[in-house]
Amino acid sequence: MHARTRIEGALVDMDGTLYRGDVPIPGAREAIDTLRDAGVAVQFLTNNATKSPAEYVRKLAGMGIDATPDEVVTAGVVTADYLAREYPDDRAYVFGEPSLREVLTDRGVTVTEDPMRTDVVVLSLDTGLDYDRFTRLLRAITPRTPIIATNPDRTKPGTDGIVPSAGLVIGAVEGMTGREPDTVAGKPSVVAGRFALDRLGVDASDCLLVGDRLDTDVQMGIAVGATTVLVRTGVTDAATLDGSEIEPDYVLDSIAEIGTVLGSDGDG
Repeated sequence: MHARTRIEGALVDMDGTLYRGDVPIPGAREAIDTLRDAGVAVQFLTNNATKSPAEYVRKLAGMGIDATPDEVVTAGVVTADYLAREYPDDRAYVFGEPSLREVLTDRGVTVTEDPMRTDVVVLSLDTGLDYDRFTRLLRAITPRTPIIATNPDRTKPGTDGIVPSAGLVIGAVEGMTGREPDTVAGKPSVVAGRFALDRLGVDASDCLLVGDRLDTDVQMGIAVGATTVLVRTGVTDAATLDGSEIEPDYVLDSIAEIGTVLGSDGDG
């Protein structure tokens, strides 16, 4: 447990932390109220790039949690910012949902549907997978084409159990080409962590990272220097936690207990 000063900000994962699929986790709304009542600024994070920030605002509102689009950081938003900065004049071939294309174009990224006129490839979860789409994707990738993944998650929590995530597409590309992504924009990348911290305007040492995954949420929090809080309501079970070299500062049964972190003396 590292020393920390007063908490001024919180990066809060959504799927598996605030809800599972479309079902709110008991006490999630009250936990966000607890943070805000304590003067803690909140950014909501997700590695799911299949929805826009506005769609997440509506989803959270349906669970009684108020948010604005500027308080929602999706892997798609981080990817769009990264492409706009690093590949400003390049055409991106996007393997993902329509909402991801919208987020990219809104940031000024040029999106192409032509595999032969592609400068950079973006990989994300696409629920409309078929053989022809994979064929077009394969033809968009040359040995020199940069490959950017929105997120590395193999799975994500669903309403009725675990469901596939972007790792399905990343694995398929690796199987076809032998290549892994050159860059992962979402968690656990420091690209995502620094983007969210910049949005908050809070130093990492004064910030909590709350999430349900060790390999994305907690790992990113450690990488940027935040105080990490793992909740047991998502994909991490006791066996996974016990066998992992990634150690969160705090482990809670759910985010409903976040007040114990804010009021603790740091003994974790």
